[in-house]
This record gives sequence, C-alpha cells and structure tokens, in this order.
Amino acid sequence: MYWEREFETLERNKLRSLQLERLKRTVKQAIQSPFYKELYQRKGISADRLRHVEAIRELPFTTKQDLREHFPYGFLSLPKRDIIRLHSSSGTTGNPTVIFHNRHDISSWANLMARSLYCAGVRDTDVFQNICGYGLFTGGLGFQYGIERLGCLSIPAGAGNSLRQIKLMQDYGTTAIHAIPSYLGRLYEVFQAEGLDPRKDTDLRLFVIGAEPHTEEQRQRIEDMFGVKAYNSFGLSEMNGPGVAFECTEQAGLHIWEDAFLIEIIDPETLEPVPDGEFGELVMTTLDREAMPLIRYRTRDITRIIPGVCACGRTHARLDRITGRSDDMFIVKGCNVFPMQIEGVLLKVPEVGSDYLITLERINGVDEMIVEVEVKKDWFNGDIARLDRLSKFITHQIRDEVLTKPIVRLVEPGSIPKSAGKAVRVLDKRVFDSVKL
Repeated sequence: MYWEREFETLERNKLRSLQLERLKRTVKQAIQSPFYKELYQRKGISADRLRHVEAIRELPFTTKQDLREHFPYGFLSLPKRDIIRLHSSSGTTGNPTVIFHNRHDISSWANLMARSLYCAGVRDTDVFQNICGYGLFTGGLGFQYGIERLGCLSIPAGAGNSLRQIKLMQDYGTTAIHAIPSYLGRLYEVFQAEGLDPRKDTDLRLFVIGAEPHTEEQRQRIEDMFGVKAYNSFGLSEMNGPGVAFECTEQAGLHIWEDAFLIEIIDPETLEPVPDGEFGELVMTTLDREAMPLIRYRTRDITRIIPGVCACGRTHARLDRITGRSDDMFIVKGCNVFPMQIEGVLLKVPEVGSDYLITLERINGVDEMIVEVEVKKDWFNGDIARLDRLSKFITHQIRDEVLTKPIVRLVEPGSIPKSAGKAVRVLDKRVFDSVKL
C-alpha cells in the first residue's frame, strides 16, 4: 500500500520536526547562491532565526521574475562541475526559467515519482507508456525515472502520433499511461476512427493525467471513454516537475509530499496565509534539493488544503485540484473569468466534443469573449434549429457561471487547431496579436 511507509504515514508532529530540520538546511544551502546570498545578507536573514516552521513567513517570496532576471546561474548553490542536469521553460517571450539538479536531486526526484505512482496504484507488474515530451520539458524524463525506480516495464513513447501510440499499446500490452488530458480526447477519436474500442482492444487499466489544468468533468469523461481510472497529478518545473503531489487510489485530493516541500496557501492580494479549506495561491519551498533550492516560491496556482485525514492512511496534506492561476485570470466587461470555469460548463454538455478555444477581442470598442466549441461528429444531423438551441443553451450556462454573456460558435470536430504540447485555451487579441494562456 505504501512505497515508503515511514515517511508517508509520519505523525504530524514528527513531520513538522523533519520539515524544520530540512528548512534550516535548505536556507544554509540557498545562501550559497548569488541571489539568496545578496538578498538574505541585505535583510539580515540566517537559518539560526528559524525556531519553528511558521517562521518561514518572515522570509521574502521568490518569483518567476526573479528566476528570469538572474538567468542562468544566479540561483545555483553548487559549483557547475557538480551539476548533471538542467530543465527549463521554452523562454519564447524572454529568459527561460531554468532549474539545475545534482545527482542527489535527480535521485530524490525519481524516488518521489515512484512514491507518487505507487500511491496511485501503479505496480512493478505494469507496462507503462509515457505519452509525454522528452527533453527540457520535465514530464518525459521525470516520469521515466520514476517508472524505472518503481520497476515497471517502461515505453518512452513521447508525445503525438496517435496511430503509433495505439500500436504500442496493443503490441506490448500497455496497462498504464501518462498523458495530458486534452490529448486523450484526440486519442479516443483515433481509436473510434480505426474501429477500435480501448475497453475491449487494449489491456489499459490506469491513467495518470496532468501537466495542464483540467476539470473533474474532463477527468470523468476520460474515465468513461477508456474504461479506466484516471488519477490526477500536479507538478511544476520549479519544484522538479511531476511528483510534487499525486492522487492516491481514494481520489480524494492530491497528497503533497511534505517531507520534500513546505507549502503555504496565501491570499494573492494581501499575501497573508488563509485557513485550511480556503482557496488561495500556493507557495512552495523545496526541502530536499541541493543544486538549486527555492524558498517561498509563488507558484500562482490557486488551490486549497483539504481539511481532514485521507482514508488511505497517508498523513501528508492534500491539495484540491488547481482551479486556475492568479495570473491567467482575464477580465471581460468587469467580470473576472478563469478558463477552467468555461471548461467546467462545456464538459457538462454531452453534445460537446474534446476541444474549445476562448478568444478575447475588442469589437466596436467593446471587449467580447468568443467561445468556439467543437461538437461531436455523430450528433449533428444538419438541423440548423437544433444547433441554434444548443448554442443558446451553452451561452446561458456560461453566462450564469461567469456573469458575462459570451459569443458561442459551434464548430466541426477537429477544426480547432491542435498544438503539440499543452492545449492552447485562450487567445487574447485585445492588446497583443496573440497571447497564449
């Protein structure tokens, strides 16, 4: 049931003691970097002042902008000769955010991934197909090392090429898959086009989904299409990548591994902590990284700590699914809107297909939210009145959810452009030619 019982079921007071010990070590290590050395010396900060875990609130936040402004080596706490890996964002709009690892960090990451997969029900008897990009993106290699540490037969399939993915599943008897949620809808369409039923024509039993925000409705739709259980995962490259938090088989929130990460939930406006159970911005501190520790990193992800104890027996806190980001919210006609709100509405409509696109445009001097929605291929029979009724229904549902009326356009399946990586859900054309969220 447990990969590391001694850590996963640690009593809360002992877990806090371990966190304090590792926090002090982390601060001492971080001060070896140019960024933290200058900042902490200027503010008179040292590890000695940390008498309890809550004292971390006295330390300044770290932001993505800090990482970009001190690119590439400003956060490095070890000599370059000790570093064996880096991962980074694309950096298409400026300096990328880059994270460095030494051998200890890679080993720790692999172990957290193995622990995460095990708690979701993956075992060494599984054939695990990783449908994720390998390279600077953390999803491919992060999962690869965890799969191997756990002992599965791994298929490093990479992203895309759905026909090949299906052939790999059938040739080798794939039982478990990791993929981004938006891709699985497209994969299912290929199964159908080939006259195949994944429930009958594969040995699939378990999915791990993550890397992009998604709703509970989307998860349930994936489970219904493939006849498997789909477990949510959460990670971000600044905290390693995948393996930060994972659902167990109870599917009652994502266990965040508190022996490796110290978490806070803050009000993104006041920057003050919020009580357990209330939504706010997730702030994270690494506790077991040597090459590049990060302290009080503002993730911008909006979530909450789920109160209570999980039935699985693990004592680590559980995060709710990410409901949005404090920096991807957009405002239309005075209303604050998160893309996840729109998705939550669309995926409750059975006639809606796998993809949608939100475009923000200024039309005749007024901001408008245009929602293009793919409808299922087998639903439309040429009845224009039927389409009009569906369009009006979706319009009313979105308006009730976000308090502003969208322009809904129903489009044919496959007509919305697909991206090779994370799905592009929002195009903001009001100020820039194209801002992707």
